[in-house]
Amino acid sequence: MDWHPSAERLANQVTDPDSRWHAPVARTARHELIPRWWEKDGTGRWVLRDGTADPAEWARVAYSDTSVITRVGSLHADHAKPDDRPAGLPTSSATLPSLVVRMLRYGQLRYGLDVLDLGTGAGGLAAYAARRLGDRCVTSLDVDPYLTSAAAQRLFCMGLRPEFVTADATAEIPGEFDRIIATVAMRPGKGFRPVLGALREGGRLVTTLANTSLILTGWKQANGEVVGQIERDWAGFMLTRSGDDYPPALTELFTRSRETDGEEVSTGRYPVMDVSNAWEVRSMLEITTPGVELDFDQDDKHRTAYLVHPDGSWARATAERYEPPTVHQGGPQRLWTALERIRNRLNVEGGLPLYGAKVRITPDGVCHLSRGKWRASMGTR
Repeated sequence: MDWHPSAERLANQVTDPDSRWHAPVARTARHELIPRWWEKDGTGRWVLRDGTADPAEWARVAYSDTSVITRVGSLHADHAKPDDRPAGLPTSSATLPSLVVRMLRYGQLRYGLDVLDLGTGAGGLAAYAARRLGDRCVTSLDVDPYLTSAAAQRLFCMGLRPEFVTADATAEIPGEFDRIIATVAMRPGKGFRPVLGALREGGRLVTTLANTSLILTGWKQANGEVVGQIERDWAGFMLTRSGDDYPPALTELFTRSRETDGEEVSTGRYPVMDVSNAWEVRSMLEITTPGVELDFDQDDKHRTAYLVHPDGSWARATAERYEPPTVHQGGPQRLWTALERIRNRLNVEGGLPLYGAKVRITPDGVCHLSRGKWRASMGTR
């Protein structure tokens, strides 16, 4: 495959001509990082794609500014059979190059700094960083030994030799670094502590917060805190995981939310929203009511949203198109009511106080956010 023209076009799309990241993108054979991948078919099932079977499609996918799913549940596309139909959530991907470049820019990198790429995935960020900074400056870490070994081998074939480490970043990160750039979403609280411990004083952290679209950047202080801000930008990354797959979803509660009447039934104030794709609202919901999981169904006539929480709370809101919904709620919390409070604030104030907020992460991993008179903390539970 003559991939160089495609890579050059991708670099022109995701960087500026005089950007220091243009050459790393243009010189990286991204298709070699994703020889096989998963796509959803018309029925919503995952279907395996093999690049060698259709080189034109392989080139189109690899050199488009899109994320490419490489692992679903515990099954990596490299190990799948053509008729495999895995269930579950995506657990690894090749992140869209424009977002990789943005995260690298937020890192404020320069030669001589030790950089940790937290969340190897397909190896794209490690490849770009190693091309610009040199191999010895870059370490890439993932919990999945296959991801680190496959990326190491593929980058070696490109002439790149950054260090790869297999470890659970929520438990321990070996070494110390001047920059940590996470392309997995971190959970505030105890899961943040290893990252803080691995960041040198004066070092810079770039990450997203779990179940939000919030990009957090900050500098480590002498007292062990990281102080920074929520960027006026957004991103969505998969959650950190400690094992081969994410813990089972709250299946029983989702079933209850679909099939039973609520302890409280009311008419909602606002049309049914696909909360997962309303990133600002979703982010505020995670801050005010952490741990909520979501689902959404839509057909020609009806829209239905489901919210469930590990404490047993659940909500279902159903409406014809954009009419006020019928809302069923149960459990100790009223999840749809919490969501509507956020939407009220959004309508009244014209926005939510998230992007541009100041952040302080204390050594216990708790994230304290503030903007004007607004205050919130994440990771206290």
